Amino acid sequence: VIFIAMLALFYSCEQEKKEYVEMDFDPELVPSMDTDSVSMLVSDSGYVRYKIKTKTWLFFEKAKDPHWYFPDGLYVEKYDTVFLKEATLKADTVWNYTQRKLWKLKGHVFVVNAKGETFKSDELFWDERIKQVYSDKYIEIEQPNKLLLKGRGFTSNQEMTQYTIKEPFSS
Repeated sequence: VIFIAMLALFYSCEQEKKEYVEMDFDPELVPSMDTDSVSMLVSDSGYVRYKIKTKTWLFFEKAKDPHWYFPDGLYVEKYDTVFLKEATLKADTVWNYTQRKLWKLKGHVFVVNAKGETFKSDELFWDERIKQVYSDKYIEIEQPNKLLLKGRGFTSNQEMTQYTIKEPFSS
């Protein structure tokens, strides 16, 4: 009986066998993480600074050009230190190329800056390295005094408070 009990104990202590299934996947097409229905607050130095909402957030961290992809759009609010809304950003589709620190916003891009100016375009880029927002597409900027600026292409600081329209035109 002792021999059988020791034999059973010996076999039960044997290392667990793990089997792996080989699977090929294309890191350009298959995300390393897929999140659904995101609503989050981002803080900095103890203050809530951003609110981020998106239906789908895909991480392509293994791609040649690692990026985050927001196929169903992105909505962001920026707050001051007393939680008052300073700026708003909304776009239909967004890419964040994480290594290049470049954001691409496409389709019904809508931004309201801290001065209350409203920017509308079909495409904007934000380069975090040079702290600049730019586009070569049509842009409309509505100022609080109801002055409407239109043109093709623009560059701006990242706060979108100092900007230049490359090819301005009137209505």
